[in-house]
Amino acid sequence: MVDQAQFRIQEAMTALVDDLDKTYLRGMQNCSTPLTQAQSFVQNELSQFQERLQRCVMVCQDRVRDQVTADTSESQEQQRNSSLSIANAAGSVFRQAALGRDGVSVYKAEFEGCAMQCVDEHIQLMPSIKKRIAAVLAKKS
Repeated sequence: MVDQAQFRIQEAMTALVDDLDKTYLRGMQNCSTPLTQAQSFVQNELSQFQERLQRCVMVCQDRVRDQVTADTSESQEQQRNSSLSIANAAGSVFRQAALGRDGVSVYKAEFEGCAMQCVDEHIQLMPSIKKRIAAVLAKKS
């Protein structure tokens, strides 16, 4: 008797879920497809932007790393600092602040200046990225 009751309730629930699925849920799936595609597109665009920024910063890191050698001495760093101040009198604030410090600070300042330039350049790209995303989303809506 319990088995029969359990079977009947399972059949009734299956019929209920099938009816709801056919009547409502399948239609809603089609409605969510454009939203899912739009979200995926936006996520992909933002991910590509972030990767470009990361690559730019990695180039900065590589440039600084290429300048550092195992036998770089403190006197070489001081000479480098002097030439930086002459060559970049109107240069980056980071380099100016690093003059007179140890060589590591100069390299850190160069990296930070380069990274800040990457950030500035990529901020300049944001309006065109927004325009491109908005154009695609407008077509899909």
